[in-house]
Amino acid sequence: MTPAARLSAAIGLLDLIAAGEAAEAALLRWSRGARYAGSGDRAAVRDLVFDVLRRWWSSAALGGAESGRGRILGLLRARGEDPGALLTGEGHAPAPLSPEEAAHLARLPVLPAQAALDCPEWLLPELERSLADHLAPVAEALRHRAPVFLRVNTARTSRAEAATRLADEGIMASPHPLAETALEVSAGARRVQGSAAYAEGLVELQDAASQAVVLRLRPGPGPWLDYCAGGGGKALALAARPDAPAEILVHDAEARRMADIPARAARAGAHLRTLATAPGAGAFGLVLCDAPCSGSGAWRRSPEAKLRLTSARLAELCATQAAILDAAAPLVARNGVLAYATCSLLDVENSGAIAGFLARNPGWTEADRLHLTPLDGGDGFFVAQLMRA
Repeated sequence: MTPAARLSAAIGLLDLIAAGEAAEAALLRWSRGARYAGSGDRAAVRDLVFDVLRRWWSSAALGGAESGRGRILGLLRARGEDPGALLTGEGHAPAPLSPEEAAHLARLPVLPAQAALDCPEWLLPELERSLADHLAPVAEALRHRAPVFLRVNTARTSRAEAATRLADEGIMASPHPLAETALEVSAGARRVQGSAAYAEGLVELQDAASQAVVLRLRPGPGPWLDYCAGGGGKALALAARPDAPAEILVHDAEARRMADIPARAARAGAHLRTLATAPGAGAFGLVLCDAPCSGSGAWRRSPEAKLRLTSARLAELCATQAAILDAAAPLVARNGVLAYATCSLLDVENSGAIAGFLARNPGWTEADRLHLTPLDGGDGFFVAQLMRA
């Protein structure tokens, strides 16, 4: 495919996404039907789509239309590229610029505040309350691709040795200061999951901020439980800690989310035991609740989430978070820790959730808190550690 043909494919996909189709589903269906597209073409089209999703509102404003074509024009303009050189109408290229499009692109860009931040307009007041003076730089960071981070499985190797093994396979990675287990990949990211270092469980794909959250935890005595385990990323990181118990218990309200945990644990040499049903009142030294959330701290990885988030969905998430905290509290031992984490930037999901829990449960106190934003290098993450007073 030519660069212009890739633009045509991205335009069609963006129109489908704007109409409500999930981005991943649209990309999968397109790639299955586009047998002429090689792996490089598929990757390039995917990158175009996700670059526009990160700049959903600003690309439309810069391109002059809330359409796939308008947004691609806006993306090219933001990159400093000449749309007219690519939109020629020749072969599989998009149609040439109309006089109206050419006139819009010739004018100096003036972006409304919401478009300049590329955030949902209805959410701006909450973002302003949560981030204050950091809103603009955080929003700018979310408009760019996220770095690729690896967590070194320190139960099997050192960070320096893992970096050497990766380099032998053409994957360049260097230590990142956010977590002592973190490597940031600078070259060869698409080779990671096919590498021997990955197959041998020496490294795992995991954001540096997520790693920092796990390292921050100070469990009490007793077994550890990952109460909202999902795919098991944090449980695997917990299992690699030098103070980890022999076995980590994992649970999720939707068991299907844990389907990959046995294979991941086997690769890492970790002992994770899946609980099919929620545990009863127990004596856990740590109960980690990585709660469902808006995902606003990870919007550069999953930019479609900010398009789909609504005020009703946010309210539903806040209610779910409160219910999870209340259900998890009785599982914690007297000297144990209840850890609440989200990948959210929003106070209503973070400090607000903790304030609500403490108001409902006067026998508890907050012992520690960490709040990271993309300005720290990784995704936005929040974790609070709670103990009985």
